[in-house]
Amino acid sequence: MVIDMGKQKIGITGQAGFVGNHLYTTLSLREDVELVPFERNFFNDKSALEQFVTNCDTIVHLAAMNRHEDPNVIYNANIGLVQELIDACIHTGSKPHIIFSSSSQESKDNLYGKSKKEGKEKFMEWAKDSGAKFTSLTIPNVFGPFGKPNYNSVVATFCHKVSRNEKPTILNDGEVGLIYINDLVKIFIDTIFGEQKGEVLGQNSFGVDIQPNHLVKVSTILGLLNKFKSDYMEKGIFPNLEDHFEKSLFNTFRCYIPESHYPVKFTKHTDPRGSFVEIARTQTSGQFSFSTTVPGITRGNHFHTRKAERFAVIQGKARIQLRKIGTNEVINYELDGTEPAYVDMPIWYTHNITNVGDGELITLFWINEPYDPEDADTYFENVE
Repeated sequence: MVIDMGKQKIGITGQAGFVGNHLYTTLSLREDVELVPFERNFFNDKSALEQFVTNCDTIVHLAAMNRHEDPNVIYNANIGLVQELIDACIHTGSKPHIIFSSSSQESKDNLYGKSKKEGKEKFMEWAKDSGAKFTSLTIPNVFGPFGKPNYNSVVATFCHKVSRNEKPTILNDGEVGLIYINDLVKIFIDTIFGEQKGEVLGQNSFGVDIQPNHLVKVSTILGLLNKFKSDYMEKGIFPNLEDHFEKSLFNTFRCYIPESHYPVKFTKHTDPRGSFVEIARTQTSGQFSFSTTVPGITRGNHFHTRKAERFAVIQGKARIQLRKIGTNEVINYELDGTEPAYVDMPIWYTHNITNVGDGELITLFWINEPYDPEDADTYFENVE
């Protein structure tokens, strides 16, 4: 295998987690990056961990324990992971730039916060002794697609419950500081490539206190999600997507909608002149288009990172396929123009449409942003 020496070699501990998965998949879209795979069992395999640190120019340390009934287990686990990573670097003489995911909890009197604070201090001491670079990113509450309900954020919990006709409970209707996962990932990437400036913490060590870009009451979040359910899920109406927070929340919500929700059949109005079907009702701008497809042909095989899109079949027979990036499970929907229906495309799902009938397939498309050939939001990848 020929390796491009100009590429930045990046490894992510905890790459299978919520933040790690988003960072990994976003970095995989760049041609100047070589991702160094990480597996959870590396922390139980000294030689594998040492090989990992040796191969990396940059290590983003996200692996951590957040919850356990015994706070001491959390503390010991997180400190242990930091120490193992440092020991592997020392033993191999490796000096990667280590980027540490810290938390605002580090200033509070709990063992999770203490583990973050002391972990940061250990990395600072290592950077001073080794001459390597260390950066600590203090991260606020994060929300976005694919977060675990009852674990990652109140947004994930509410999205899961609302989309399944369950009623979330507000325990404390306070104001929550949030950052959308795409915005956080950009800060990580800017830090990796030296475009994020930080405060000097010590010799070769820097810190960035990331501020939430949204301050929202819990009841406001729930109110918006309930509106998405009534307008979007029940009536097919796209909300206004011009506000950054509402668009981010909507894209998050869409990823929790059960697969069984689609395909959604249209209401057809018929009279002696023919028939009329409303394809999409929106509170936002966008682009409507249509395509004709001959039998056996597949269109698409791409995914978006922020755009909302609707495929509506009005004539012919089609198979629409979706697959979440990084997984192998393919979702199949069969649509027939004799009963017009649509399927909406969640972000981070590669998708296509195939004419599986004998005649011409006519498909109408709506996307919330007009087509722009210079826009880097569409990435090509086969569903299967």
